[in-house]
Amino acid sequence: MAQTPSNMIPIGTMAPDFSLFDTISDEVLRLEHLKGKKGTVVMFICNHCPFVIHINTMLVEIADTYQNKGIRFIAISSNDVIHYPQDGPLDMKLHAKKEKYPFPYLYDETQAVTKAYDAACTPDFFVFNKDLKLCYRGQLDDSRPGNNIPVTGTDLRIALDCLIENKENTKKQKPSIGCNIKWKK
Repeated sequence: MAQTPSNMIPIGTMAPDFSLFDTISDEVLRLEHLKGKKGTVVMFICNHCPFVIHINTMLVEIADTYQNKGIRFIAISSNDVIHYPQDGPLDMKLHAKKEKYPFPYLYDETQAVTKAYDAACTPDFFVFNKDLKLCYRGQLDDSRPGNNIPVTGTDLRIALDCLIENKENTKKQKPSIGCNIKWKK
């Protein structure tokens, strides 16, 4: 299992705009229409990654909690489906239904959006304020498959609480660790 860290892009970076196909609704959705009243979480995930599978239940729990507080969640998968067909749009739709994703699950077929965000791994989390300026990037928490640390979502929850309460997040932001993005050759 590869352990690729996320790229820690600068705080304050503006969220790159995008329009991507949502595998759940079968519609093309745009960031501008998806963004939350108080903030937006853009996360890069996929179906097969053991790091994502490890946190799926917590992702749903956190999204269910914070979407009621003005935070929107957007999941994006961009893996090369020629070499990883289980990450294709049809399987994404089935996976989202099975996991009960309460957020859009977008397919970045060209990988242009993933490159614009400088995403490196799955999962990779980016939290933007209401103006779409980056205020957090990195891990969900310290749990990884096999390290016996419970999945709590602590790091992401702290970032979201600070955003909602308009407080500075003074907790050290750690890179996420996961499978590398499966880039097209």
